Amino acid sequence: MSVKTARRSTVATLLGRSVLSDTGAVRGKIAEFLLNGPNGATHVTDLVLTDSGHLRGERKSVPVCQLGFHQDGTIHLRDETILTPLEENPATVYLERDLLDQQIIDVSGRKVVRVNDVDLVWEVHDEDTCDLRIAEVEVGLRGAARRLLKGLPHGLVEAVAQKFQPRVIPWEFVDLIDRDPARRVRLKIEHDKLSSMHPADIADILGELGPAERDAVFTSLNEEIAAEALEEVEPKLQRSLLEHMESSRAADIIEEMDPGAAADLLSELPEERSDAILEQMEPEERQEVEELLEFSEDTAAGRMTTDYVALPLAASVADAIKAMRDFEGDVDLLTEIFLIDEQNRLCGVVNLARILLADGATELRSIQETRMHCCNLETTGKQIAEQFDKYNLRSLGVLDQENSLQGVIYAEHVIALLRERR
Repeated sequence: MSVKTARRSTVATLLGRSVLSDTGAVRGKIAEFLLNGPNGATHVTDLVLTDSGHLRGERKSVPVCQLGFHQDGTIHLRDETILTPLEENPATVYLERDLLDQQIIDVSGRKVVRVNDVDLVWEVHDEDTCDLRIAEVEVGLRGAARRLLKGLPHGLVEAVAQKFQPRVIPWEFVDLIDRDPARRVRLKIEHDKLSSMHPADIADILGELGPAERDAVFTSLNEEIAAEALEEVEPKLQRSLLEHMESSRAADIIEEMDPGAAADLLSELPEERSDAILEQMEPEERQEVEELLEFSEDTAAGRMTTDYVALPLAASVADAIKAMRDFEGDVDLLTEIFLIDEQNRLCGVVNLARILLADGATELRSIQETRMHCCNLETTGKQIAEQFDKYNLRSLGVLDQENSLQGVIYAEHVIALLRERR
């Protein structure tokens, strides 16, 4: 079935528009647009009509296929169609109620935007039947202008609206989710697109969303991505995201976090909540985090992570490469390999660049750095930052009183420390 003519319109300009009978009598005014049935993902399936054009009083529905659309913009019922009382259906999506003024995520712009209007296309076919296709959502001032000037003559409204540049998101990128009473709407983010977004961008988006939308987006992330994003958000928002989450789900996410960051997060939660999450964690991960929880946050012990690569003095470059391949922590943090003796005492540090340039049989101690920097468990956050700044460090080993390597502080941890103090 080919399209004979097509004409654009919008939700804002159609709301309150009269629908006429074949004789020209007003049968009702448009009060809503319904998405129902198999074609509901891309097309409006029914219109809701009332006497006033508002969802008050008696509401009746009419399938779009029973409508005729003229080039002068008038809408009429075909063959004296009988209007039927509107039947409420929990699965039905109402365009004005569920989409206008809702927040969605603009993936390409990596920000949260608000829907101001919805662009529709009347498609008139050879048999003079109609479809009402959803083209895109308006998130800019053009849509806002139409809403603001609602009720004025259509020509005047469009003349003003056209003065603003359009900012639209194609409808195929919008997904209606969480079909609950809140009727939340967000932009569909496919897993490959979500994985390619930087955790800091996801964190920014989470910070802009309202609580319900934020929870909907965060729960849609897999554990690894959720953990990376959680490390980027502010402590207050971290607590909010975990507040109503099942302890088992929260434990799965926290297990994917850097142990130091996980300990910092759990220390901010009420003790009862923290204990409930720890109980759901795997024994090894739980032990690591519990040990870090014992230390003050503003010391090296409280800032360090136990995710690092340490090898014996006699290890080779080939051993280092295998260890990095087997490393289960955040590989982006790895900048150096630490050398230890049989008593776990720190003996040297090897830069990754030297490892990549050396032959596989080369002993690591032969290419270690000529100078080594470290600190003790009680070193303060200020002293740590000063040391990183003075020596331009990439990482810093944390030692106990016996010079045994207990953890590592990476430059990323220092940046987070400085950000907290701004």
